[in-house]
Amino acid sequence: MTHKTFPSWPDVAPQLIETAAGRAPADMVIRNGSWVNVHTREVLDQHDIAIKSGRIAYVGPDASAMIGPDTQVVEAEGRYMMPGLCDAHMHIESGMLTPAEFARAVIPHGTTSMFTDPHEIANVLGLEGVRLMHDEALLQPVNIYTQMPSCAPSAPGLETTGYEITAEDVAEAMHWPGIIGLGEMMNFPGVAMGDPKMLAEIAATQRAGKTVGGHYASPDLGPDFAAYVAGGPADDHEGTCEADAIARMRQGMRAMVRLGSAWYDVEAQITAITEKGLDPRNFILCTDDCHSGTLVNDGHMNRVVRHAIECGCDPLIALQMATINTATHFGLEREIGSLTPGRRADVILTSDLRSLPIEVVIARGQIVAESGSIKVECPHLDWPESARGTVHLGHELAAGDFELAAPDGANSVTANVIGVVENQAPTKALKAELPVVDGLVEGRDDICQIALVERHQATGGVTNAFVSGFGYAGDMAMASTVAHDSHHMIVVGTDRAQMALAANRLAEVGGGITLFRDGKELALVELPIAGLMSDRPASEVAAKAQKLVEAMQACGCTLNNAYMQHSLLALVVIPELRISDLGLVDVRTFKKIPVIEPFNE
Repeated sequence: MTHKTFPSWPDVAPQLIETAAGRAPADMVIRNGSWVNVHTREVLDQHDIAIKSGRIAYVGPDASAMIGPDTQVVEAEGRYMMPGLCDAHMHIESGMLTPAEFARAVIPHGTTSMFTDPHEIANVLGLEGVRLMHDEALLQPVNIYTQMPSCAPSAPGLETTGYEITAEDVAEAMHWPGIIGLGEMMNFPGVAMGDPKMLAEIAATQRAGKTVGGHYASPDLGPDFAAYVAGGPADDHEGTCEADAIARMRQGMRAMVRLGSAWYDVEAQITAITEKGLDPRNFILCTDDCHSGTLVNDGHMNRVVRHAIECGCDPLIALQMATINTATHFGLEREIGSLTPGRRADVILTSDLRSLPIEVVIARGQIVAESGSIKVECPHLDWPESARGTVHLGHELAAGDFELAAPDGANSVTANVIGVVENQAPTKALKAELPVVDGLVEGRDDICQIALVERHQATGGVTNAFVSGFGYAGDMAMASTVAHDSHHMIVVGTDRAQMALAANRLAEVGGGITLFRDGKELALVELPIAGLMSDRPASEVAAKAQKLVEAMQACGCTLNNAYMQHSLLALVVIPELRISDLGLVDVRTFKKIPVIEPFNE
């Protein structure tokens, strides 16, 4: 892989000086705009920006002396000039797109810097998958920084992944050019208990002078939380209430607060700033997970900033949370995050700071998007065949693989049921009385069957359980090889024959998402790269994803972004109840529990 290294500030300082002094022409001058200064939280009218070698040379009231015969002049016409937006924590794979296509989708929305954790592909392809994501990220015309995944598996002993990430892998990756730190440390019980492997990964990151990402998915803010913070994670995005944000900031962490496709955590936490009046510098906005439909139809970080403003946040503070706060957290405040000399020339022109229309996007000193249209190429890697053939079921599945036998003599059973919670990552641990028909446990009402199908080692293993909340009716099934974080295959359905059809279909196409009803396929989103991503444009993927949404609705599902809920049902690091290839997991205790409670005749 070859990529063009962006020149450092010291490399071009002589050119910046000559331009700022008016002794040499700028490459670009943005003229007569309102300068949004995120360092001082003020807007300064009638200012110009002069750009040289992709970096800002000058910001002031008059750059006319820096305009030469070849200088590109961009007329701001009084519009706001604000820094390009930064996404502090995200997974590109959740967009179902490669880094190139993800960049192509979000650049018109004003995102010029992303901090990505490719732990989804790490679970499928290991270190080589991370390298492929990292390498394609470095080819893009915007800044994509990679966090080395920390937890594959995310919960050792409770799931099996395609590959395991080791402390040695982490130490090696810290020397790669695009690695900015360690991805979210999801094994929070391991850190709190002093697990040597987790601490070795954190130590390798800290010794490299890089940032350790956090993930503390527990409501317990007592000794375990204190021990986790003492272990070294510098941020956390798993908060869901005001107390979570306050606790993290008080302990010197950054509270990363997300608005993704299905996670609506900003409104409940931003009151720490808007009502409690806490210092906002340790409050950071992010998306975590956005699927292609959200990116195409609703936006990316511009959507998050708008939402924060709608929740009562001052627009300039909201912009700080998506620019300079993020840059400072990762030690990049002298590189990105503000419109000041020496920084990368990542600039947005917008006519309104509240509704935030993204009218012009400039990245590294070139116009990359205008009026919602991309103006540059986003180069692709040549993804190897080893990254495409990743669905290995071992044998063709049949309806019998999805049967869950009842104890002898039982007419009904008490089952542990995963309860989906709309717009939130956590689930509920429910109990329900389920009927037994011909010796098999059946769902009832809103409770249908869920199965996790092993797809990495071709074991043929199928774990069966029950889930509530989707509202499905009729004979249907939906299957997905996106199954955070182990990324086996999750199948949810009301009919076992349909479940087998859906699972076998994904094996046939090499991964993705499909929905069957009455023996017919209603929707298919092909994700041939690691069973997680498509290398097609976001608009094409979003159109197929929309058909999936419509098919889910036709089967009775009314949940907002229900596909995201489906894809997280195997995430054994977020409470309360999840499914893995090893069984049903109570994440409150990090122990396996039976699907069917012991039966007494």
